[in-house]
Amino acid sequence: MPGAFARAMDARLREVYADNPAGASSLGLTEYDERSVDLSAAAEDARAAWRADSLAEMRAFPDADLSPDERIDRELFVSVVRGAQLMESHLMWRRQPGDYLGPGLNGIFILFLHRLRGEKDLVDAAVARLEGLVRNLRQGEANLDWAAVPPIYAERALGQAKAAERYVRELLPAEAADPAQRARLEAAGAKAGDACRSFHAYLEANLRRASGGYAIGEALYTALLREKELLPYTARELRERGREQYDLLVAEANRIAREIDGSDDWAPLCERLNHLHAADPEGMRAEYAEWTERARRFLDERGLVTLPPGERCAVVPSPHFQRPVLAVASYQRPPAFLPSLLGHFFVPFPPDGESQSEIDKRLEGNSTHNIPTTAVHEAYPGHHWHLVTAKRHPSAVRKVFSTSYFNEGWALYAERMMREQGFFTDPRQLLYQYEATIFRAARIVVDTSLHFGEMTFDEAVAFMHERANLPGPVARGEVGRYCQWPTQASSYLTGMLEIVDIRTRWLARTGRTGTEGLREFHDTLCGTGGLPTALAERALATASSEREKTT
Repeated sequence: MPGAFARAMDARLREVYADNPAGASSLGLTEYDERSVDLSAAAEDARAAWRADSLAEMRAFPDADLSPDERIDRELFVSVVRGAQLMESHLMWRRQPGDYLGPGLNGIFILFLHRLRGEKDLVDAAVARLEGLVRNLRQGEANLDWAAVPPIYAERALGQAKAAERYVRELLPAEAADPAQRARLEAAGAKAGDACRSFHAYLEANLRRASGGYAIGEALYTALLREKELLPYTARELRERGREQYDLLVAEANRIAREIDGSDDWAPLCERLNHLHAADPEGMRAEYAEWTERARRFLDERGLVTLPPGERCAVVPSPHFQRPVLAVASYQRPPAFLPSLLGHFFVPFPPDGESQSEIDKRLEGNSTHNIPTTAVHEAYPGHHWHLVTAKRHPSAVRKVFSTSYFNEGWALYAERMMREQGFFTDPRQLLYQYEATIFRAARIVVDTSLHFGEMTFDEAVAFMHERANLPGPVARGEVGRYCQWPTQASSYLTGMLEIVDIRTRWLARTGRTGTEGLREFHDTLCGTGGLPTALAERALATASSEREKTT
């Protein structure tokens, strides 16, 4: 019979699923498919009360009453909930128009991405969630405080609302093969499309009133690093680390540039190489698919990780409604509570109706020699391999919660490890792997500086364009995301450096060497989930100790 902690955690997780039905559907919990999130002011107040209550309950369990894995689960749960609690003071529900579009759209999209039920059941759920989307948009109009809404939030939501209307009105009905079910999606999509159009008009009418700030401040940034990510340094110390890494990486990239064509500056060389790209978005997708398979074969042949039997990564265009706000590749894991090991690698297609010049810029940001690095990051042994491996851990808490500082840190570590193992054979590919890491160092500098109030939005865009070699539209999209999601942009390089340190200590302690040692480290670490890195090292030690007892 489960102990008191297990029963309490199970009850809290059920409350999480009920509060975030779209997230529950993505986990494979189909009983939540017909539900939609409540984004009313009263629901926000209830969430704040729930956080305080759940933190008090979990902190009350004595360490002595918990197993090592339970202590880690508790600390993971506390770190996630505490992070959300810290952000309460920023009142994102009054500032962020996009938050009233995203949950409904993602909740509908995930139904047809995984297709875990029959078509009629899926359409029933989609119709219910289309009605939920309409409610969410009304709640947004009631909640938003235009004196607090940053202009960049409103601008990004405008593009998303326009794409959302086309998705629900034109594209969603095609998900149903049966004419009767398609007609139901068309009818519900028309109503939701009207609501998206109305929300777009509402945003447009109020755009000039948007006068809020996005910066969370240095103190809150530091609190998130220490209490949510369990890292030992301040935000300002993190920025200095980013600057130091930037300089070191640029020196190495310049060395590679000299090797390629005798030039002394990596950035102009990458700008020239950016023009070597596929002719169109579908050609870009095909290049991504080819390099995804190459990376998988390389791992298998070298024995650097264990590939779970039956895993597969589909390389597909990004969802239409995400294209206006997401200009980079992304990944959707298989449902954590189901056996499926099929993940989806989304290639960053341009928004519908873009001019040819804007399409070309998107292609330049996904150039031929850049694609191998991104394929490693998103698929093998990056996000896809990590997340299908993490599924084997029995903890429900770890299936539900994770941190970007491990997930993105691991994906950047995957790039570095593949570089160390000789995957990037063309120096132009190697240059782009360094560029990808330079980009993550620049992100730390920009994200912290934006949220300290020491860099303006336009200065940040210029920094990412000039110092990280991003095309103008991509740089603007990136900085917009940093404004909306404080501390996430810093997670990639920060997490990677922490994982490298963990590897160094683990190899020294265990005496493991060579490819077998690396494989054991990779398999064991990623098998613990996506924990804050301090917890991941503890979980690694526990798992390694258990393995030694059985061998």
